[in-house]
Amino acid sequence: MYSSANVAPPPPGFPQYRPLQNQYPPVGNQSQPYQYDQYNMYQYQPQMPAHQNHGYPAIQNPNYPPPYSQPGYGHVIQHQPSAYQPSLQVVADGWMAISQTIPQNCPNGLQYLSTINQLFVTQQVEVIETLMGFETNNKYSIKNNAGQKVYYAVEENDCCTRNCCGEIRPFEMKILDNYRNEVIHLSRPLACQSCCFPCCLQKIEVFSPPGCLVGTVEQNWSILTPIFTIRNAANEEVLKIEGPICEYSMCGSDVEFKILSKDKTTVIGRISKQWSGFLREAFTDADLFGINFPMDLDVQMKAVMLGACMLIDIMFYED
Repeated sequence: MYSSANVAPPPPGFPQYRPLQNQYPPVGNQSQPYQYDQYNMYQYQPQMPAHQNHGYPAIQNPNYPPPYSQPGYGHVIQHQPSAYQPSLQVVADGWMAISQTIPQNCPNGLQYLSTINQLFVTQQVEVIETLMGFETNNKYSIKNNAGQKVYYAVEENDCCTRNCCGEIRPFEMKILDNYRNEVIHLSRPLACQSCCFPCCLQKIEVFSPPGCLVGTVEQNWSILTPIFTIRNAANEEVLKIEGPICEYSMCGSDVEFKILSKDKTTVIGRISKQWSGFLREAFTDADLFGINFPMDLDVQMKAVMLGACMLIDIMFYED
């Protein structure tokens, strides 16, 4: 039984504390029963022996809650993990975050394309290629209209093929996301692009995820203007792309390739070869493209539009 000398004095206006009589028999080796103290409930908290405390220090300050501002304490959890979702924001290094609204049947990695209607494709300038004219593998940075990085594209090819075949060369291209996962794969076979060879024209296949065909871009035979047909995975004609008679910029203007409906009556978007400055245009083949398409266009067709942009770049602007 605790003596009254060990009891804290009562607050002003309260009667003298009188401990309750023990109503329960002692358990085991417990020498003193538990007694509730309405004024100081931590006054008689027993201290655990050090060898039973698993290396943790004895309680020095029984106040609760613990002082989170002191070192050693974690952050306060303010939201349940399943009840709170942060809004769309820019992740590290300026990369675009994945949209929380993911369309049905969307291949993994194409979620980025579901909330954008414009892409900017910038080819990186290679110093060796600029100084020596030695063709290297092309590398592209792909951003949205807010300047956030969406993808990064890298051509895979050998030295002999790049420098001997030039703009008609076959290649494989990987398009990577922020985590360096290959989300789109482009495959272009060796073919001609002249109107003199109508049976062997250009074609590029688009896979997402790699190994799963989502569409193709095929060059049509024409004399004056370049025309391409966009097909889906079932080889059905979906869209058309028609370029200008002259594919080169005049006095700093952009060169537009129109994205048309399959009956060629409606313009739904465009792929623009944008003017990137006199020095860059004159001494490098590093180009800048803009791709515009409807927001509600299927994400797989948006990926095919990206493949069409790569094909146009190497066909007409690689020299």
